[in-house]
Amino acid sequence: MAQMGRPGLSASQKTELWHRWKNGQSLSDIGRALGKHAGSIHGVVSSNGGIAPAARRRSRLALTFAEREEISRGIAASSSVRQIAIKIGRAPSTVSREIARHGGRDKYRASDADSQTWDQSRRPKQCRLGMNDSLQSLVATKLSLDWSPEQISGWLRLRFPDDKSMRVSHETIYRSLFIQARGVLKKELISHLRSKRMMRRGKASTTEGQPRGQIIDAISIRERPAEVEDRAVPGHWEGDLISGSKNSHIATLVKRHSRFVMLVQIDGKDTASVVSALVRQVKQLPFGVMSSLTWDRGSELAQHKKFTVATDVDMYFCDPRSPWQRGTNENTNGLLRQYFPKGTDLSGYGQQDLDTIALRLNTRPRKTLGYMTPGVRLAKSVAMIS
Repeated sequence: MAQMGRPGLSASQKTELWHRWKNGQSLSDIGRALGKHAGSIHGVVSSNGGIAPAARRRSRLALTFAEREEISRGIAASSSVRQIAIKIGRAPSTVSREIARHGGRDKYRASDADSQTWDQSRRPKQCRLGMNDSLQSLVATKLSLDWSPEQISGWLRLRFPDDKSMRVSHETIYRSLFIQARGVLKKELISHLRSKRMMRRGKASTTEGQPRGQIIDAISIRERPAEVEDRAVPGHWEGDLISGSKNSHIATLVKRHSRFVMLVQIDGKDTASVVSALVRQVKQLPFGVMSSLTWDRGSELAQHKKFTVATDVDMYFCDPRSPWQRGTNENTNGLLRQYFPKGTDLSGYGQQDLDTIALRLNTRPRKTLGYMTPGVRLAKSVAMIS
């Protein structure tokens, strides 16, 4: 059922990913630009806590590839270590260690030595918090008291004016929290940050011009016709997203009258992906089966007008933080957790897989329907329309 072996991102794609993330693009937008699922993008970003890794560069003190070539040529010419060192302008001890570190005079190869050194430089370097237990403990204590990293950093400068070992920048604290590979501060301390977010964006990032959180011209559920409240009238649906790991999502549509459910595969949580997927699915329904759709205030339906124009289905929005106003959908999402437990990567389910799971629910007798199945109830309502 789940897809395996999804190809990873190349070095150039990762560079573009972080550039787009820093500029405020959503995971779904980045995924579309790189031809990858949003879950793949989420995996890369979340592993670094939303903080772009520093660009790797060689130390100015390190031997260059050209110098290693000279060492290799010197060995081939049977030159001494001192002669080679004079030619490249390095200390004899530097040349001696370089040769010994990479197989000795008999096995030394410039290209192998250069690539090995580059790979070994990937080893993570300990930050100041990792090297100072007292400072680490003090920072953790203040975080647990809901102090912000910036407050902690400023307070440390006042508290220890003459001890630089007891100072740390707020950026280092953030990095130690969000990049758990450092193993310095416990992940649980993130819950004490005011923002509560699990990933961080840099100062230069922006979401200007993006329609996040904006439901323009939303029609409130309070303006929905009274007949919708009467489940005896068919044609009215409720919708929502259920979420899984790696930023994966599935759209759920439930008919209020029959409890018939449709599951919709979506490529991302952004409004363009969700609306296009819903339009594709709804257009497959017989005419008149869906006349209205009620959703929550999630920004995934920011482009609700496009949905209405394409499907001729009226869209209504619940009040903020009022899931009970879509009680049928909430109950169905609970039933679906039998098939999609929390933490499941939903990106591995294709539309055919989702149709199979929806079929199981639609052919299951429901007590609220007098033990009739949603499928049979829907068929009867369709017959009435036609």
